[in-house]
Amino acid sequence: MSNLLIKGAHVLMEDYTVKVADIAVKDTEILAIGDIPADFKADRTVEGKDHFAAPGFVNGHTHASMTMLRSYGDDMELMDWLNNRIWPTEAKMVEKDIRVGGELALLEMIKSGTTAYADMYGPHMESVIEATIKAGIRGIIARGAIGLFPAGRQILEDNVQLFENYNGAGNGLITIMMGVHAPYTCPPEFCEYARELAVKHNIPIHIHMNETQAEIKQIQEQYGKRPFKYIEDTGLFELPTVAAHCVWLDDEDIAIMKKHNISAIHNPGSNMKLASGVSPVPRLLKEGINVALGTDGASSNNNLDMLEEVRLAAMLHKVNELDPLAVPAKEALKLGTENGAKALLLDKVGKLAPGYKADIVLYDMNRADWCPRHDLVSLLVYSASSSSVDGVICDGKVIMEKGSVLTMDEERILREAQDVAMDLVNR
Repeated sequence: MSNLLIKGAHVLMEDYTVKVADIAVKDTEILAIGDIPADFKADRTVEGKDHFAAPGFVNGHTHASMTMLRSYGDDMELMDWLNNRIWPTEAKMVEKDIRVGGELALLEMIKSGTTAYADMYGPHMESVIEATIKAGIRGIIARGAIGLFPAGRQILEDNVQLFENYNGAGNGLITIMMGVHAPYTCPPEFCEYARELAVKHNIPIHIHMNETQAEIKQIQEQYGKRPFKYIEDTGLFELPTVAAHCVWLDDEDIAIMKKHNISAIHNPGSNMKLASGVSPVPRLLKEGINVALGTDGASSNNNLDMLEEVRLAAMLHKVNELDPLAVPAKEALKLGTENGAKALLLDKVGKLAPGYKADIVLYDMNRADWCPRHDLVSLLVYSASSSSVDGVICDGKVIMEKGSVLTMDEERILREAQDVAMDLVNR
C-alpha cells in the first residue's frame, strides 16, 4: 500500500462546507484534511489546485450489463418494454455479453465520478465481479431472481454461491446481496425460500418495489394487499433491504418501510423516462427514511451518470411539490453519496473525513460551467457536467487521472461493446 497527497483542492467537508486544503491518504483511508502530520511522507502527489474534491457517487440501483441494450427499446410503456424488447433479448445473453456490458458500465461510471454501485442482473455475475475488481471500484452485486421462471429457485441458490465465493473479494471492494426481482414476479413461496436462504447466510436483500400503479393493482388483485404488505408477510423484510423505485406509496407502505428500516433507492431519470411516476422523496425524508439515488439500467435512463441523477432529484421535486426549497442542492448531493453508502451497508464511505475510505472525485473547475464560483456545491449540482470529472480515487488508489481511466482499456471496451451489442440483438 502507499501514501497519497492531494495538494490544495477545494474540499467538500463532511458538514458540506468547502475549504481549500491538502488531503492525506494512507493506504485505503483518508488520514487528514488540512492539518497534515509532519511525519507524513507521500509516495505520490496529485495536484488539486482549481479542483473540487468530493466523495465518489454511490449508485444505489442499476443493471450494469444492460448497457448492451442502450437505445434498443425507447419510448415504450414499462411492461411492453420488458415483455417485448428487454426480456426476450436478455434471454439470449451469454457470458461475453454480460462481461462486456459490465465493462462498458464500469467505464462510464468511473468517468462520471461513481466509486460504488449496486448491480442486480442475470447469469455470469462472476464476470462482472472480476471486471469490477480490475476497474477498482466498489460493487454490491446481486443475482436477480424471478420466481416465475422454472430456474428461479436455482438462481437463488446461485446467489448464495456467489456470496460464499465473492463476498469481501477485492480487498473488500465486493459485497453480495440477494436479488429478489419484484413482488409481481415472485410468488409467496419463492419469497419465503429467498428469506430462508438469506437468513441462513445473513445476506441483505435488493428488490424492486412499487415502481408502477399497474403492478400494485396486480398484487392487490392476486393477494388482497399492497406489495409492501405482501413482501412483509413473506418475512423478507427481516433482512436489511434496499427497495428500488418506491414511487407509489401510501401511509401503510411508509409505515412498513420505517418499521423495517428499509432504504428507498430513488431513480428519477428512469422513472421519468418510463413515465412511472414521482417518488414522494420529500415526505420520505421527513419521515426519517433513508433515501438514496440510482440510475437504473442504461436501457431505461439511458446513461449511468449519477451527477445527472443528483440534479434531477434536486429539480424534479421542486416542480412536483411547487416548492423551490424541496430537496436543496446539499440534500440532493447527500442522496447520491452518504445516503447511498448507508443503504448499501458500506462502512466509512460517502464522506470526505479522516477515517473514511478514500473514495474521492476531483472535478476540474477551469471550465465555463464552473464559473463564477459563488457556491461550489450549487455549481456541482445545478451547473457542472460529469465531463468535468478529472480524477477518481477509490480505496486509496488513483484509477482515473487527467480524464483517462488507468485501470481499463477504453478503446478496446468501446470497440468490443459496439460489436457485441450488435451481435446480441441480431442473434
